[in-house]
Amino acid sequence: MLIDLGNFTPGLSLAGGLIIGAAAAVLVLFNGRIAGISGILGGLLGLPRNDMAWRVAFLVGLVGAPVLASLLGKPATPDIQASWGEILVAGFLVGLGTRYASGCTSGHGVCGIARGSIRSLVATMTFMAAGFLTVLVQRHMIGG
Repeated sequence: MLIDLGNFTPGLSLAGGLIIGAAAAVLVLFNGRIAGISGILGGLLGLPRNDMAWRVAFLVGLVGAPVLASLLGKPATPDIQASWGEILVAGFLVGLGTRYASGCTSGHGVCGIARGSIRSLVATMTFMAAGFLTVLVQRHMIGG
């Protein structure tokens, strides 16, 4: 296994994880809501609309933070080695999995496990196993 030490940033990754955890804790403590992106976005699309402000603020922050970071420093330029068709199919499959799992990785992995939810633990282990299997097949069996 090769590690790209030029892009290996454990300190920044730890800081990002701590910020995500703190944000999830603040949201549940002060708003009683789970920081699951699929539920936050889904709540904007459904009724009632009495709790729209915090959902919009959360999503604006989610999109705005990397934009602000790129304005302040080196812009993030991910190297995605997939076609638009593959990206669209992958996005559809993630959305489908989110519906079947009754939540997304952020809701189950960050918030559900922290609350001691067995269902979230199983869902997160399933997400991770599917990701590991996908990398194994794509990189080592197909020859990507």
